Amino acid sequence: MPLPSDFHFSQGSLQDFVDCPRRFQLRYLERIAWPAVQAEPILENERHIQQGALFHLLVQQQLVGVPAARLTAMAQGDADLAAWWQAYLAAAPAALPGQHFPEVTLSAPLGASGERRLVAKYDLVLLTPEGRAVIFDWKTARHRAPRRWLAERLQTRVYPYLLLQAGFDLSAGQPLAADRIEMIYWFAGFPDRPERFIYDAGQAVEDGGALHGLVEQIARLAGGEGVWPLTPDETQCRFCVYRSLCDRGTVAGRSEEADYRDYEAGIAVELDFEQIAEVEY
Repeated sequence: MPLPSDFHFSQGSLQDFVDCPRRFQLRYLERIAWPAVQAEPILENERHIQQGALFHLLVQQQLVGVPAARLTAMAQGDADLAAWWQAYLAAAPAALPGQHFPEVTLSAPLGASGERRLVAKYDLVLLTPEGRAVIFDWKTARHRAPRRWLAERLQTRVYPYLLLQAGFDLSAGQPLAADRIEMIYWFAGFPDRPERFIYDAGQAVEDGGALHGLVEQIARLAGGEGVWPLTPDETQCRFCVYRSLCDRGTVAGRSEEADYRDYEAGIAVELDFEQIAEVEY
């Protein structure tokens, strides 16, 4: 089954393929809706996802100029969200001079033919007056991911690589230098322990080769028939919504046992300023 004509690669879809080719096939080729819950307890897991999505929206609104005091009112009534928000305001991780581009989407051709594109939506890209490009990614997972785990994630490879390829859209047409790109993971629950990854030209070459290699593997599988391989790591299946389709169990894993990833994707939240009492500032 070929890839849909409107399909674009992202760090999420590529990570799905690396984690389990069968999950990629079910999600992106067959486009099967999620048949099972992701983690138990259901309501607690959904609440945490909603909290993460709302935190991202609060930060985005603050970065585009909405007064922090007004946004603080939105976080009241939820202890976790309020704590994350206050930690963000106190740490001010993005309080650097330069051009701020919150929730910006970039894309570039990927693959030998260039007919597919690599797409990423960044929480924040900051271009400093000194010519540095800093990628910020806000994390709200329950556990603080270790550096080794982050280094192996496709997000850590895709985001700097794509910024290098397409960042001229943000820098008035001027190309960015690989050794001037940095990626920072900032953890809302662990505000004093961000993780930084410095990019360079050698890493860019390595990442480009790895990403093109993944696309070639996917293209070969998509050109054939049958079921794609399952992950050999069955512990991942407990948190996969397709586990019952693969005879890998029907019971979801416990949310407190999940790994370090966030699950904000697909959650739509809105801020209703009409329902917020006027705040003095």
